[in-house]
Amino acid sequence: MDQLKGIHHVTAITSSAEENYKFFTYVLGMRLVKKTVNQDDIQTYHLFFADDKGSPGTDMTFFDFPNIPKGVHGTNEISKTSFRVPSDKALDYWVNRFDRLEVKHTGIQEQFGKKTLSFVDFDDQQYQLISDEHNEGVASGTPWEKGPIPVEYAITGLGPIFIRIANFDYFKEMMEKVLLFKEIGQEGSFHLFETGEGGNGAQVIAEHNAELPDARQGFGTVHHVAFRVEDRKALDEWDNQVQSFGFRTSGYVDRFFFKSLYARMAPQILFEFATDGPGFMGDEPYETLGEKLSLPPFLESKREEIEKLVRPIDTVRSTREFVKE
Repeated sequence: MDQLKGIHHVTAITSSAEENYKFFTYVLGMRLVKKTVNQDDIQTYHLFFADDKGSPGTDMTFFDFPNIPKGVHGTNEISKTSFRVPSDKALDYWVNRFDRLEVKHTGIQEQFGKKTLSFVDFDDQQYQLISDEHNEGVASGTPWEKGPIPVEYAITGLGPIFIRIANFDYFKEMMEKVLLFKEIGQEGSFHLFETGEGGNGAQVIAEHNAELPDARQGFGTVHHVAFRVEDRKALDEWDNQVQSFGFRTSGYVDRFFFKSLYARMAPQILFEFATDGPGFMGDEPYETLGEKLSLPPFLESKREEIEKLVRPIDTVRSTREFVKE
């Protein structure tokens, strides 16, 4: 059976779709490639931010569930999301940008031989930028050509996903035996796992922490992480693989933009397996991706109802020109 190809996407929860759109568009310079709704809760926006073309392995997505409380960080959670930038020099650019825009950050640090820059958004959602300067492995995406960030410094995709876990021995066995990752490094309580071609786009960093209380999900926390598979055949193989170890799965789910499978693989840790295609270009032209409310065919008959449930958000960018800063 083929290994997982790397990180597909991360889905988190925000307190405000409007503020989330502003932060990712105007601060981080990531492209909104799809404005749609949570297919399991149609009153909730689901926003997809990615590279210039909506490539798999580059998208960070958000739900804004009405009236959900703020989450609490702790152990047994997907704790931080990484974004890839081209070079160490790019991190210097981002330090200056974050200082100017008053984004809280840690300054440049190093972990597992890579330069990083951790920061938070308005919800205390945890992120880091990671330099691809010395990276080998899964290729990254294409920076948003018409966005506000110079392309030589811009975000190109997802990097290592951090998971804080109380029972590390169990987690390690699950990652290696069930998901076929390999542990390739350790620094203190942090353990680096890798799959497929490896590198920043195919890594999970597990932090062993049995002291903190359990995290509580809410806005400012991650809902799930998805791993890349090639197609429906590979998805079915992974369904069989996961179930053979006694885990329950969702079974096949058609998300229209990709095909999916879900399984809770550790306490409070939800993993998704998602196909690389068909992608985000099928129902909107490249020039205006993410500007209109996009609905999969099986929800199109409910468009009038859905448009009454979700408030309008202006996401038109094709009529304006960003000045690269």
